[in-house]
Amino acid sequence: MSHEDKKIIYYIQGERSPVEEFIRSLDRRMQQKFFSKVELLKEFWNRLPEPHAKYVGDDLFELWFKGQEGQIRILYFFFHQDYAVLVHGFVKKTQKLPQDEKKLAVKRRKDFLENH
Repeated sequence: MSHEDKKIIYYIQGERSPVEEFIRSLDRRMQQKFFSKVELLKEFWNRLPEPHAKYVGDDLFELWFKGQEGQIRILYFFFHQDYAVLVHGFVKKTQKLPQDEKKLAVKRRKDFLENH
């Protein structure tokens, strides 16, 4: 399957997309970095290596990029073979992945899977 067949979709909560809202809150330079990472994700899919992405457990991965605010993280998971679902975005200010951020992503993943 070519990377053109891969789809990046945003988790929707009610009528909102928390990840899209988070990305819109970033400055234009950080938004450009985000879209560059998404293109890499489409190309390399589940083989996208560090420092671009990392498996964080519970079937979740994180896209990484650095901003003035700190380390930007977008948590996502793969759905079937051709979808990556972006479920949560945040600024990481510590070495380890904050458990409350991961729990929110796990909850959103569960919600998505129950409804699809």
